[in-house]
Amino acid sequence: MEQTLAILKPSAIERCLIGEIVGRIERKGLIISGMKMMQLDEKILREHYAHLVDKPFFPSIVESMTATPVVVMALSGKDAVKVFRMMAGVTNGRDAAPGTLRGDFCMSNQANIVHASDSVENGRIEVARFFRPDEIFDYKYSDIEFYYGDGEMAD
Repeated sequence: MEQTLAILKPSAIERCLIGEIVGRIERKGLIISGMKMMQLDEKILREHYAHLVDKPFFPSIVESMTATPVVVMALSGKDAVKVFRMMAGVTNGRDAAPGTLRGDFCMSNQANIVHASDSVENGRIEVARFFRPDEIFDYKYSDIEFYYGDGEMAD
């Protein structure tokens, strides 16, 4: 099964949205194979957002992402990257469709409540950045067959 990283950003933590977001992930059928709360620092943010380090707005990313602890999750499932990105919605909450996390819970481009890996490869890299191997658990929900049709889990 594919893995992806989800980060519940300070804007989600401050607004007490942890339970709502985790509940939606569970109800969708993605497996939370790792989860912890941690305080990010500039070092890990420079690595995680390496493509934005030279942008003039990077200091505000560091400021917003270190405002509170975050919740990081490794999510597993068939097409987990695509599924969680669709659940998250487009980056700017003002443009995100109703029913998505950002569409329902944010109005910002930066304070957009969640991070979602953008590719299968980055999902693997990002999960490894935030989790040691012994913090990831390989299991399936006991009712997982009710989330998929015949043979879909084998694909």
